[in-house]
Amino acid sequence: MSDKRKIIHIDMDCFYAAIEVRENPQLRGKPIAVGGSPNGRGVVATCSYEAREYGVHSAMPMGLALRQCPQLIVLPTRHELYRAVSREIQAIFTEYTHRIEPLSLDEAYLDVSDSGLHQGSATLIASEIRQRIARTQQLTASAGVAPNKFLAKVASDWNKPDGLFVIRPRDIPAFMPALPVKRIPGVGRVTQAHLERMGIHSCGQLQTLSPLLLAREFGRFGQRLHDFSRGIDPRPVSSSDIRKSLSVEDTFDTDLPTLASCLERLPPLFAVLETRLKRAQQHRYQLPKSLFVKLRFHDFVTTTVQAPSLQVQEALYLPLLTQAWERGKRPVRLLGIGVQFEEPGIPEQLALELSRTPPSGPA
Repeated sequence: MSDKRKIIHIDMDCFYAAIEVRENPQLRGKPIAVGGSPNGRGVVATCSYEAREYGVHSAMPMGLALRQCPQLIVLPTRHELYRAVSREIQAIFTEYTHRIEPLSLDEAYLDVSDSGLHQGSATLIASEIRQRIARTQQLTASAGVAPNKFLAKVASDWNKPDGLFVIRPRDIPAFMPALPVKRIPGVGRVTQAHLERMGIHSCGQLQTLSPLLLAREFGRFGQRLHDFSRGIDPRPVSSSDIRKSLSVEDTFDTDLPTLASCLERLPPLFAVLETRLKRAQQHRYQLPKSLFVKLRFHDFVTTTVQAPSLQVQEALYLPLLTQAWERGKRPVRLLGIGVQFEEPGIPEQLALELSRTPPSGPA
């Protein structure tokens, strides 16, 4: 099935920063960062390639970015402008396919498997889309073309910025072995460290592990590791508005020094989640699959704890928050909580219970 698909991943280059340079050409060639104020607890949303040469990167505290690059030009975000530009780029996509899966304002998957344009060549379609974005928006986009979403995203990053890279089905056996495991979606710092302790750094090394061993070490994610290491990804390009998750988070002006202080912040955060979840469920009911807690410590190390649950209750977040805290036992600058949903087509329609108290009686 995957060999017959033609997937394009479009990724705008330094999207926010590039728009700011377009709006003010005097910024061209200078190190700029778009994001929060360096006087508070602002972070870098995106930055120009000139800034990256100094080690500035997304999610870095703006104050640290300025210390690394004293001549850095800091600009506030202008979300309405970025959304307007994104809508114009999305309109270009619709002229080539209606199977479009936006990931954010600046990237999207396109399934052009059935397109008759350019004699069905996904490479030529991707090239034309990039040319049109450059001509109409004065912005550059990188593109990856591959038989599935995972490889298309890998490919779009291969020749950045302003690049195009193609992975054909026949290229996969030779391409995959040298690919670092950190390029696999879902392999974060913790999973990468686990794999490295096992002596696994590349997809070729990962391919030598049996599905049984991967399942024992990584649970259900083991199957994903097995497939992705071989370039296998059956996920469709989904153009629906079905959510995969819903979350809320808060970054604090002053670090929370203890677990108790984190627990004190849970009720108001859950109240926001509860409101947003009720609103979302009125639009489209979705069955909860799991709950998760995200903590970012004062040193910007981030950890996430997740547990299966068919209910969304404040009390169920308490053990997750405690477990996340125990991983670091140091001041916390950000706390987030959320819920992941089942994939569409799940037959069971269990009632969603939003309650601040745990259920009575035995579980």
